[in-house]
Amino acid sequence: MFSARGCRDDPEHGFSHPFVQAVGMFLGEFSCLAVFYILLCHDRRSPEPKMNPGQSFNPLLFFPPAMCDMTATSIMYVALNMTSASSFQMLRGAVIIFTGLLSVAFLGRRLLASQWIGILITILGLVIVGLADFFSGHKDEHKLSDVITGDLLIVLAQVIVSVQMVLEEKFVYKHDVHPLRAVGTEGFFGFFVLSLLLIPMYFIHVGNFSDNPRQVLEDALDAFCQIGHQPLILLALLGNTVSIAFFNFAGISVTKEISATTRMVLDSLRTLVIWVVSMALGWEQFHGLQVLGFLVLLLGTALYNGLHRPLLARIPCCAGMVNQEEESSAGERERLLGEGRVQAGDES
Repeated sequence: MFSARGCRDDPEHGFSHPFVQAVGMFLGEFSCLAVFYILLCHDRRSPEPKMNPGQSFNPLLFFPPAMCDMTATSIMYVALNMTSASSFQMLRGAVIIFTGLLSVAFLGRRLLASQWIGILITILGLVIVGLADFFSGHKDEHKLSDVITGDLLIVLAQVIVSVQMVLEEKFVYKHDVHPLRAVGTEGFFGFFVLSLLLIPMYFIHVGNFSDNPRQVLEDALDAFCQIGHQPLILLALLGNTVSIAFFNFAGISVTKEISATTRMVLDSLRTLVIWVVSMALGWEQFHGLQVLGFLVLLLGTALYNGLHRPLLARIPCCAGMVNQEEESSAGERERLLGEGRVQAGDES
């Protein structure tokens, strides 16, 4: 939403620098590595150390998932310039579809009936959200063709994110790596590689696909000049970086201390907050189809993550079925990840 003058005598233009934003996101993830070592040093100074630093590992294990994260994040930031923030957040729910399918294909996982139903309901929710974007009116900067392209790019990015999750589960989590260390190492690779890629991106001409004055894939110098002319952009970028670091740390803490399903519920509230704030600021209008799509997506995600089990467990006739589901799910996690890695598996 910000606009400012660039490096040359360019007129004021929008801050459209998705790859620079992605570098900031990886910087936030990278900072989790510093948090890990601070917590480790603090724990070792205590009389009774409780923190498990995990096994020694080859850091290059994190390179393939980091590249998936880099690609998906960059695509999503491009898409965010084309569609609304609420649709962006809702459509990210598509990740459970592709993660479930890839887990079956490459990890040999057996999905429960409730998870298959959750995937089908999620697909329906994505269709409804897409229809809401199609039938709603848009501002000049969000033309219908841009919105549809942005929505499709978000779904495409979720395919790449699901590959990242499967790689993490198969090659990373079984090595008993502390989650903060995993996030931080991936952030390091993503930050380093994408920072280097900004150099060739400065010279790759892409025409009207780019919104920067030179019409190149990414003009990092223009981004820094705009930041100099409009300090609020720097505040927004720093807010993004800090929130990414805190989000990962808080999410891991919730998964460890409570459960992965609780984290999923809180993450769903994030989508709701973004949607409400977007409407309150006048960035988008209220659409009933979007509300319906959000509720359907929430239902599909809840079924996939097993939130229905505590409710069904209260019904005597369904208690046995719930116990069988939980035993089957626990057996799958143990088979894939080994004992002691259930938390990390739940998180992915």
